[in-house]
Amino acid sequence: MIKAPQILYRETECSLAAAASDQLSATRVLAVDDEPAACKLLSLILGPPVFQCATACSAEKALLTLQCERFDAVISDLQMPGASGLDLLIQVRRLYPQMAFLVTTGVDDVEVGVQAMRCGADDYLVKPLLESAVLASLESALHKKKLEQQLENYRRHLEEMVAERTAQLQAALRQIQRSYEDTLQALGAAIDLRDNETAGHSQRVCHYSLEIARAMGWSDEQLSSLARGAYLHDIGKLGIPDGILLKPGSLTVDERKIMQRHVQIGFDLVKDISFLSGAAEIVLTHHERHDGSGYPRGLRGEEILPSARIFAVADTLDAITSDRPYRRASSFESARETIRSLSGIQFDPRVAGVFLNIPEETWAAIARNQREIAALSSSLHGNSAILRLGLGAIP
Repeated sequence: MIKAPQILYRETECSLAAAASDQLSATRVLAVDDEPAACKLLSLILGPPVFQCATACSAEKALLTLQCERFDAVISDLQMPGASGLDLLIQVRRLYPQMAFLVTTGVDDVEVGVQAMRCGADDYLVKPLLESAVLASLESALHKKKLEQQLENYRRHLEEMVAERTAQLQAALRQIQRSYEDTLQALGAAIDLRDNETAGHSQRVCHYSLEIARAMGWSDEQLSSLARGAYLHDIGKLGIPDGILLKPGSLTVDERKIMQRHVQIGFDLVKDISFLSGAAEIVLTHHERHDGSGYPRGLRGEEILPSARIFAVADTLDAITSDRPYRRASSFESARETIRSLSGIQFDPRVAGVFLNIPEETWAAIARNQREIAALSSSLHGNSAILRLGLGAIP
């Protein structure tokens, strides 16, 4: 193999040679052969004005010349003292992949020429060289390299176009996603505003649910679906009459049945929206209980969607720690004890266990933060854009 050559020419000579080559429009060819007569023959065949032919008597000198001048093609003998033409081919293919490379060989070494083509040569010529064969082979090799370069340029351009379009598409998808989340936040706010006693409920249970899910190792995609369901869980209450929804006292049996319809109403509202498919199941099943005594389907245990099991704990936590028309809010410690006592009855024991392992201070901090945001949003009620900012982003 050829060792990396040291540049033996003086720097000024290389600069002058490069400048001279840039001024030439003719095809530049480097003929490499240890036989001067062979180099002379190629110089005559490849003369001006169509070609400019330089010569080198060894592979090492050829590489030095290639470092200082621009060439379009190399024609090299395979059998030379020191590094062979095949060694030169390997180096040229590595350093100048777009350069045409022809090899010359004797009649008895045709197999070697074929082997050179397998290593990357564009063609081989059999000595004694014929002008017509040299010109035809060189023209074909140069045309092939030109097509390869055009194809490479097209590929790069296509990759750039694909990268640009992909970036534009991703930006558009992010904007759509942001619009989705703004819409969900606005819907959650609309639900809460209809029932002033539960203002901020959707935001709090969303953050409570996410805290539990993160502790359970949920992915970002799962968290997003859970957040959407938490925001929209009570959307069906928009279809419940005010006389029942806002009734300060206890509901009658018939009124309770109507109130329970909100899960089906909400499910029917969002089930056909593709990006809310996961959220729709939370809307429908967030009142199911671990022991099967919930509604609307009476599901039990593993039959209940994991996100709905998480939400059930978060919903109860907020219900106990928030003021209601019929009672004052209880402490987070009281909520923890209630959830602990109902583990395996109303709540999935695993979810309840994860919840109980989270410090009580975490829930108080979330509630305090969300109530501060809700208060700020209320004071800015006239500005819907600022109101949306106050609701917090769905992850």
